[in-house]
This record gives sequence, structure tokens and C-alpha cells, in this order.
Amino acid sequence: MASTSTSSLMASKTVISQKALFLSSPEIAKWSFLTFTPASSPSVKPLRTRSSNVTKFDEATNYSLDEDTDQIRRLQNGSDVRGVALEGEKGRTVDLTPAAVEAIAESFGEWVAATESNGDSVIRVSLGRDPRVSGGKLSTAVFAGLARAGCLAFDMGLATTPACFMSTLLSPFEYDASIMMTASHLPYTRNGLKFFTRRGGLTSPEVEKICDLAARKYANRQTKVSTLIRTRPKQVDFMSAYSKHLREIIKERINHPEHYDTPLKGFQIVVNAGNGSGGFFTWDVLDKLGADTFGSLYLNPDGMFPNHIPNPEDKTAMSRTRAAVLENSADLGVVFDTDVDRSGVVDNRGNPINGDKLIALMSAIVLKEHPGSTIVTDARTSMGLTRFITERGGKHCLYRVGYRNVIDKGVELNRDGVETHLMMETSGHGAMKENHFLDDGAYMVLKIIIEMVRMRLAGSKEGIGSLIEDLEEPLEAVEMRMNILSEPRDAKAKGIEAIETFRQYIEEGKLKGWELDSCGECWVSEGCLVDSNDHPSAIDAHMYRAKVKDEESGEEYGWVHMRQSIHNPNIALNMQSMLPGGCHSMTRHFRDQFLEASGVARFLDISDFDNYIGSQS
Repeated sequence: MASTSTSSLMASKTVISQKALFLSSPEIAKWSFLTFTPASSPSVKPLRTRSSNVTKFDEATNYSLDEDTDQIRRLQNGSDVRGVALEGEKGRTVDLTPAAVEAIAESFGEWVAATESNGDSVIRVSLGRDPRVSGGKLSTAVFAGLARAGCLAFDMGLATTPACFMSTLLSPFEYDASIMMTASHLPYTRNGLKFFTRRGGLTSPEVEKICDLAARKYANRQTKVSTLIRTRPKQVDFMSAYSKHLREIIKERINHPEHYDTPLKGFQIVVNAGNGSGGFFTWDVLDKLGADTFGSLYLNPDGMFPNHIPNPEDKTAMSRTRAAVLENSADLGVVFDTDVDRSGVVDNRGNPINGDKLIALMSAIVLKEHPGSTIVTDARTSMGLTRFITERGGKHCLYRVGYRNVIDKGVELNRDGVETHLMMETSGHGAMKENHFLDDGAYMVLKIIIEMVRMRLAGSKEGIGSLIEDLEEPLEAVEMRMNILSEPRDAKAKGIEAIETFRQYIEEGKLKGWELDSCGECWVSEGCLVDSNDHPSAIDAHMYRAKVKDEESGEEYGWVHMRQSIHNPNIALNMQSMLPGGCHSMTRHFRDQFLEASGVARFLDISDFDNYIGSQS
């Protein structure tokens, strides 16, 4: 971050802030005065406020300040901000308030001005959002915060996360930065913020800096009420431009010999938008390219998500899409998550393609176009996927769980001269070098559709699923969670303690037949996962993967991946086995010989393990 102070940044933007803001909350009426210092003043000072009932900073006040700063910092979720925006979740209180959002948006605006601006013009920031019912009031808070920072804001309305990033690149918009308001597949009560500049999505350390700045602002404001804006920002129709951008890519790359402008004529494609932001892909992309989209599901945005969770990993979402494909004899089914940065598909036979299967399908397409390319995935992928990639001449780099980790690893490899065209996480996040390293669910589907049309033009009668028929799947796969039994502020430290103890137990040989895994140059043993270059990435969550061998034969039959969640105060455990009963054996061994023997079970809820072992006995 540049050395420009927060005070100087705020002062330099005061003229715009003075015009854009007014304070309308009833509580603000008791404030005795507001002082605005013009930007031209030789004595530059930030906006100052004074309350008539100022209290002394005694111990209670200091405790309150600590609680306020912790509240904002806890909203950081890796490279995003997420929290509870509405009442209705059992055991959770609202923490993503308009006042908190305003402080974060203001801090983001100042951060952009300090790191991305050339100093010649006002920073321009766009805001898009998914259809969540809390989006309206929180959008106002974002605009208020941006105005406080001296930024000009542009309202994209209902949008997708990839579109927000593209609004920084596509002419004539080309904003300096963008914010997407979404909580992805989480319940309607949640909401959040994702941040972009023209360089791409912000990293976890960058978001941490912004949240730290926001925490100080929030804690020192004596009324935790968001200001309002006098006039709404300019509304822009960016989604039409983004849709046209996708259409042009499809037309150019298919280059249909008979109907260039309608290359999808003769194909039926069913889209399940899950009442999120993905309906545009049906009427603004597929329909205009000649596709038949009859049978599509839940295209209208509804922030309560009444039909199912908008998530390509959700079984209900995939099963209903499968039923629609089979009922309509469609060529392809598409499932988007809420903000369309993830997707999954269903082939013409009704086979769901997500997780490892989707990575395999995209790898097959990419390796046709870029032979020998490295494919980066998170470390929860199967041994069968590694064989699938290597048999097609590719290289498989297992890396840290977390879509930003996976994408950033691909960027880093390309910078180091390692050709890497695809980065995908098992959750459905996928990014490509050719698409600005952006995780874009619509672009993933675009690539699959182009390949499907090319196959038919080449005379094939097979569906897209034929490309992954030889993918070997694990016989068993299990995911379990362990809630961390501690105060929220201590949960991260307790999670690190448990995971580092796991590493220590394996290194000391206390888990027979288990060893920390590796994939060539990148070692899973230190977070893959230690970076093998001179500029290792910052660790956002601790995790290790161990391969498990049969003690008698020495043959590897499965793996276990233990990681700290960045979303919630818990630890996730994934495991896969190529042998029947392998997951049961690994689970029992993990519980008895590690969790209980090491003592970490005293601050972890291991009921998932007890239940699974009991159900398999």
C-alpha cells in the first residue's frame, strides 16, 4: 500500500463528499456541528464530527472499541467480506450492518485511490449485486462509503461477479474498480462483498488491510448508523454489454459455416439459474444465438431462493436440472450459482458433471487447444483426475484449497514461465488464462458449448460427456466437519493448533501408513503445500493432505485432507478411498489415533465422526 495517510486521502476527496452526502438519521440530529475542510485549504484535515454526549475513554469504552474492531475484522472471509445481513438464522446475530458496509466501502475507495490511481482523476467504482433482499439497503451503504472516500459510483443493479470485474475492462465503461454484493450460495440471510480492480480480484492480504482500516473507522464512529446519499449514483446497463461480449466470443470461435450469427440453432440447452443472477445467460446469450431454451428453470431473480440453493454442488439443483434435460431431450443442462462465478452441467444422457468431472471436462477441452499445459486444482481432487490429466499430456498441480489460492497459483506459474491455461477448484470455480484469470461460470459454460457444437460439426453424435468416459472415480468419498468449541476470537488459533498437531503426528510416525502428500515440485506437506519458488504466497488457512497406504502391502488406497475453514469456525476433513470400507477405516484411525490421542478433541466437536463410524459398523 502507498504511504499516503488515511487523513490525507479523506481530505483530498472532501469536496465531492460534501456535495454527495447528508446525514439523515434521527440520532445524528444531536450532533453539535460538522466541519468540512475544503480540499484547497493549506491546512489539510479530515472530516471531523463531535457529539454533545462524548464519554470518557475508560476501560468499558476501550472494551467496546475492541469489540467493534473485532466485529469488522471477523467479516473478512479470505478474499471476500461476508456476514449475516438479516435476522432469521438460529444462533447468529446480524453483523453485516449498513454502518459496517459503509466503513468497508469507504476504506476500499481509499485503498483504490492510494494503490491504483495515477492522481489525475476521480476514482470511478461500479457496484453490482445479486437478488438478495438485503441488497437494497446495503447498496445505499456502499454508495455512501464510496462518496465519503471521494469516489464516483455507478450502479449496475442486478449483475454477476464476473461482470463486475469485466466492467473494469470493457469499453466504454472501464471503471477503476468494482464491488459485487453477494454471499454466493449461502442462505438468503447472508450477504457480502467481493472486490476488483483492473488487475483482478483482491487477495486475502489486501482485503485484510481494507478491513483493518474499516475496523478503525467503525470503532471510532460514535453512532453506528450509516449515512445516506442525496442523489443515487448513475445507473448503467453493463449486463447487456457483457452479454454481447459473450455472444461475440461464441460466434467467432464456432465460426459456423451456414449460420454464423445463430451458431446454436438446432441445440436445446436448459438453464437452471436457481433464482439468482444467471437468468441473463438464457435470454441475452443463448436465445439470441439461436438456441432452444425451453424447459429452463428458475430464471427469475428471487432473493429468498425458494426452490433450492443456487449451487452447482447442491444435489437438488443437479437432480432437477437432470430431470429437465431428460424430459426435454435437451443437449445440455447448465446450473449456475447465485452470482455466476461457478457452474456445473448435465450432459444429454442426464449425467451430472461437477466437481472432479467438471475439472476433467475442462481439462480435456483445454489440453486439445494447449497440449502440455499445467492444470492447477485444489488438493481435494482425486487420484483418478491426476491420471486423466497426465494421460492427455498435461501436468497436474495440486494446490491450496480456496479459489483465489488456485487462481493466484496459476498466475504465478505463468509469470514464472510455466504454461498454465486452466485453474479450477472442486467447488466449480474455474478460471482461464485466456479470460484474464477470472473465475467465470458463464465463461466455463461458453467453452463447453463451443466444444459441443464443434463436435457435431465434425460429425460426432456423442454428447459432451463422452470426453470424460475414462475418468476413474473414487469408490468412496466423504466430507465431515468439526466445529471449534471456543470463543469466536479464539477459533482461528485453535484451528491452527489442531491442524499443526496433525502435521506433527504424521511426521513423527504416530499415524501408521500415513505420510504427508506431494505432487512433484509442489509439496502438500506445508500448505500443498509449500510454494517451490522464491515468492511464496501468504497462508490464509492452514491445511495438509496425507496419503494413506495399506500397512501390509504398502499400496496407497486413499487420502485425507484436513483444512481450516475460512467461512466458519470449523475444520473440514475430506477423504477418498479406492477400496471398499477405506473411508470407514481412515475415519476410525483419524479419530482414535489422532483426535483423541493428541487431545485436540477436547476443543473440537467430533460428533460427525462418531455418527459416521456408527453408521458404517
